[in-house]
Amino acid sequence: MIVREIREIDRAQWASLWVGYLKFYESTLDPTVTDTTWARFLDPAEPLFALVAENEAGELIGFAHCVLHRGTWSTEDMCYLEDLFVAPDARGSGAGRALIEGVYGRADALGCERVYWLTHESNAIARKLYDSVACNLGFIQYRR
Repeated sequence: MIVREIREIDRAQWASLWVGYLKFYESTLDPTVTDTTWARFLDPAEPLFALVAENEAGELIGFAHCVLHRGTWSTEDMCYLEDLFVAPDARGSGAGRALIEGVYGRADALGCERVYWLTHESNAIARKLYDSVACNLGFIQYRR
């Protein structure tokens, strides 16, 4: 398995994973949102990046989408890992860990102060991985 930056030729495979991700979260999006998100990944002027995990057969099995932003507690940028998904038949393969490590590497190369993400408290399987690669500081998200 390799983790690499997303490329234009990945659109169809990425779209299939994206549908699976949205289904996992019982969500739907207007196609315009998906198209805009895709275009942003490929635009170097956007403060976003996307990594993909590719298996030995060259098939995409997962992705990580990140947003870079400034903060008030640091002079360096922060990296928010907004979306992390591994195809159900590839779970347990190490793809999730490899994607997170890829995000860490990219964030370090960009000089980011921190990498952080959210997950639902009921996401027990993913939280086992997250607990092994990061610290849960106990914050609770509020949303309007």
